[in-house]
Amino acid sequence: MILKRPGQELENLTPATMSRLLFDDIPYLPAAQEEHDYFAATLRENGTKVLYLDDLVVEALQQTPIKEKFAQQMLREAGIQEEKVLAVLTGYLINMETQEMVALLMKGIRKIEVAEHLGAQFQAEEIDHPFLMEPLPNLYFTRDPAAAIGSGVALNSMTFATRKRESLFMEYVLKYHPRFQAQGVSLWHQRERGERIEGGDQLVLNEHVMAIGISQRTAQETVEKLAQQLFAGSSYDTVIGVKIPHNHAMMHLDTVFTMINYDQFTVHPLILNDGQIDLWIMHPGPEGQVLSEHRTDLLQVLKEVLHQSELDLIPTGDGDPLVAAREQWNDGTNTLALAPGEVVTYDRNYVSNELLRKHGVKVHEIRSSELSRGRGGPRCMSMPIVREDS
Repeated sequence: MILKRPGQELENLTPATMSRLLFDDIPYLPAAQEEHDYFAATLRENGTKVLYLDDLVVEALQQTPIKEKFAQQMLREAGIQEEKVLAVLTGYLINMETQEMVALLMKGIRKIEVAEHLGAQFQAEEIDHPFLMEPLPNLYFTRDPAAAIGSGVALNSMTFATRKRESLFMEYVLKYHPRFQAQGVSLWHQRERGERIEGGDQLVLNEHVMAIGISQRTAQETVEKLAQQLFAGSSYDTVIGVKIPHNHAMMHLDTVFTMINYDQFTVHPLILNDGQIDLWIMHPGPEGQVLSEHRTDLLQVLKEVLHQSELDLIPTGDGDPLVAAREQWNDGTNTLALAPGEVVTYDRNYVSNELLRKHGVKVHEIRSSELSRGRGGPRCMSMPIVREDS
């Protein structure tokens, strides 16, 4: 499981930049780090090996040419195109220890920090806009930049400008880290294609079936293209496109719907209108095309594709509209399944947690006062790589 411990990038949030950087509030970093450490410890105590994104990136950039290439690409993707500025900043970065460089690229580069290298005008501009490279505060939601699907990975094309650089970290890990580069990992989607899709919308249901959200951050055309790639090169023969409301409160499919057992799901009741929701079941056609059928009954579709006679859809907040809205805002539906029928959840969603227990689910609660301010839960904060069959 790949995690990213919250770092100084959260300290570089301000009220003026929160909206652009996709935050509603500014988490208190020391408390957020304590909560995240508790999350990581919970995973380890329950048999999960934890890897940290920044450590993997540092280990991948051991060769100077790769480090320089990475620094230049990161700067260019941050909008720094003037060759003189690019050259000076590249030199500034690659002369750092690799760990220091990676931390700086994650937390953002203030103009005042590089004014002595680039000239006094950069310091003068600090008041109006302090960053030459903006911070990446969403990095602790490692689910979104990349998704492990079967024997391959989708390197995702993030929707908003503030998150587009995030998947570059995983691209270099896959290409250059010894743990991954020799594995022959298939790429189901490549980030530079620019067709928007994010990991929170990609739900692996079993070795043959995926559900992918058609959401604020994932386009329907991209879902179809990913389905075509999977059908051509993997064991997957069914992809369900699930259309959800396009808004910040329901940004990804996993904020309103997650699988927690072979026959159990958490679901935010407001995405269902008398059980109806727009769905497209996709299968491979005889000539490599994607065949798509529109349906509206989520429960019936899931029964069919998962070959289950009955399914248990567990409503967020026990179905109460006020409780459901409150607990979904704090990711009550965003459960992380450690094993069939065993999940990690935020402690603040106590109504949903108690309902899960009543349905026979083992619940590990983690602290959530500050982490939840980023509008992402335990599933959002984790990128599984390999899971044992169970």
